[in-house]
Amino acid sequence: MTKPILVVTSHYPKEVEDRIERDYNARRNPNQVPFSRQELLHAAEGADALLITLADQLDSAFFEKVSPTVKIIATYSVGFEHIDLEAAARRKIAVAYTPGVNHEATADIAMLLLLGASRRAYEAQELVRTGAWKPLSPDMLLGWQVGGKILGIFGMGRVGQALARRARGFGMKVHYCNPSKLPAEIAGDAVYHQDPLDLLRVSQFLSLHAPETPQTNHFLNSKAISLLPAGAIVVNSARGGLVVDDDLIAALKSGRIAAAGLDVFDGEPKLNPEYVSLKNTFLLPHIGSATIETRTAMGMLALDNVDAVLNGMPAPTLVPPLS
Repeated sequence: MTKPILVVTSHYPKEVEDRIERDYNARRNPNQVPFSRQELLHAAEGADALLITLADQLDSAFFEKVSPTVKIIATYSVGFEHIDLEAAARRKIAVAYTPGVNHEATADIAMLLLLGASRRAYEAQELVRTGAWKPLSPDMLLGWQVGGKILGIFGMGRVGQALARRARGFGMKVHYCNPSKLPAEIAGDAVYHQDPLDLLRVSQFLSLHAPETPQTNHFLNSKAISLLPAGAIVVNSARGGLVVDDDLIAALKSGRIAAAGLDVFDGEPKLNPEYVSLKNTFLLPHIGSATIETRTAMGMLALDNVDAVLNGMPAPTLVPPLS
């Protein structure tokens, strides 16, 4: 039996690659670099499905030209803002994503960012790695303890809830803002704020976990920062577009924000170079889901979606239809 043709734009953990090799006729870029727009369109000619990542931007112009044989596009991500869903719907192409499998790994990274920023981990590592470490006086590299502090979580979905569990273990007091109040059995002792501005006012630590939407884009701007307690610490492992970079950088320079831990950036992999020049930033290259277990689970879920659609079955995690 002829295998379905699957356009694969990246490389995945071994178990996922083995399944691709076994079940599909995979088309990849032979140059081992990301597809250009035209190359992806060419690869999709006669293909049944596409397996893409956040790096692949599929806009309305792409869908106007993509092959009519394509039945499903599976993105290896929880976010789907890189895909024009209206254009996909017009072409009757299903779009699937990978929710529900990366929240524990991403919450680990959020906690790492929180601790790395609060304990000045970048500055400390720099001393060790550059050979500049000398006996420190008691007033050097003083960070901020997390125990007893209020952690404000903006977006109490799966990742936010997983971070809350971790933060409680460090003795933090959890407050959150969400479109709706969570049931008590999920929220526990977390304090709910319907108004995000109220959350900002109490958040000695602020961790961003909301999806990027027109409503949340540039949520953390100069006005929002002005509401945070002086010397607050900001963490972002959600989407770079939630933050106005220039405003956060200005606050980091002035000390209004004591430190920031960031795993995501607007326009990544490019980022505002001023972040790199600052000592009070703890920066990671979008590795929230980067564990073998999570990345394998994401790949398997993406392929489950492809299999289901190509076999005329309900797909496990299609992107919800536009309202």
